[in-house]
This record gives sequence, C-alpha cells and structure tokens, in this order.
Amino acid sequence: MSRVALVTGGNRGIGLAVARQLAKDGLEVAVTYRSDPPPEFFGVRCDVRDTESVDRAVAEVQERLGPVDVLVANAGITRDRPFLTMSEEEFTDVVDTNLMGSYRVTRRVVRDMMRRRSGRIVMVSSVAGLVGSAGQANYASSKAGLVGLARSLALELSGRGITVNVVAPGWIATDMTSALPEKVTATMHTQVPLGRQGTAEEVAEVVAFLAGEGAGYVTGAVLPVDGGLSLGR
Repeated sequence: MSRVALVTGGNRGIGLAVARQLAKDGLEVAVTYRSDPPPEFFGVRCDVRDTESVDRAVAEVQERLGPVDVLVANAGITRDRPFLTMSEEEFTDVVDTNLMGSYRVTRRVVRDMMRRRSGRIVMVSSVAGLVGSAGQANYASSKAGLVGLARSLALELSGRGITVNVVAPGWIATDMTSALPEKVTATMHTQVPLGRQGTAEEVAEVVAFLAGEGAGYVTGAVLPVDGGLSLGR
C-alpha cells in the first residue's frame, strides 16, 4: 500500500515541486490550497490560520487517501517592510500563517502517527530564519521558529518512530522571486557562492530524501538548500 503525503501550500512553487517529486517516488499525494486549486493532485481547501479549516482538510485527506505518513509543512506568506514601519498586523499575520499554521497541521496529524509509531515531518523554513533578512523581520522570525519547533518535536517524537526535519531554501526561482528588480537579482548572484539561483525541484529532492526510507536515521536536522548563501553569515 502506498504511503500518503500531505503538502501544505502545494499548489505552486516549492510546494508543487515537492508534491510532484513525492508522487514520482510512489507516494499518494494530497495538497492544501487557499484560492487556486492544484492542477494535478487531490487538493483540499485549507486556511492554516484556522484550526477548524485544518481539521476539515486533514479529515478529508484521511477519508480519501488514508492516514498521513508524510507531512510537508510548506504553506507560507510574506509581508515585507522595514521593521519601523511594519504594523503589528503585518507581523502577526506572517507568524500566524508560517509558524502557527505549521503547528496546527502538525498537531492534527501527529497523534495518528504516534499511534502507528511511524511518520515523517518536514518543515520548510528559509535561509532567512538562519541568518536574518533586512525588511523581513516577521518572515525571518516565523521561519526561525520552525527550527525550534521541529527540533523540539524531534526530541519528543523520536521514541515513536517519527522523524522531524527542516529544509531551509535560499534564493529559489519562484513566482515571488521572478518579480524582483534586476538590480536585486544581480546582487543576489554575487552573494551566492555557487553563483546562481536554485530551483524548486532542487529543494524538492532534499525534502523527498527526508521523507523517504533512506532518512530513517535523520531527525532534528536543518538542511540549507541555498547554494552556500548562509556560509560565513
């Protein structure tokens, strides 16, 4: 019987690339979305800021595909602004989506994983959560929080056969980064030791490894996929 994976925010960008890679690896994949249904996977509408919405979405996945074996907590937003002009709402909205959203979905699926004494949880953070990012105090805080959450859960859940790990992408080609001014793009090229932008597929390969059987002895890890961007910072 195929394992079941749930990817939050899996209808585009890194989330969609992860869903495609997991499906290629033979998993049954469901994805959550807020507004745009996914083009090729079983999708459930879900607002990770709302506990009832999360409960309904996970129940729908379980009814359709079965218990969740792999959770990829990927859903996230940005509200970039210098800290002094950033409103409290802009700060809390990002934290509520990126950090609390991951908390809500993980809390909903982990009890069943504990009963079955098996599971893989991968949280998609960011290099911003490791080294900080000017104009992204809210985003960096939420992504740093995922590291603390994942490592704490790794300690709590290891005795139940559940691994919890973090992937921290850097400058990745997505719809969001494609809208950046050319000047910013040129600067990023000089800051990345590998001298290029990464792809969503490269992030997906790392997530798929952590979700797979070969990573059974890996838990509490934080794996940057950033072309060396975080080195020396």
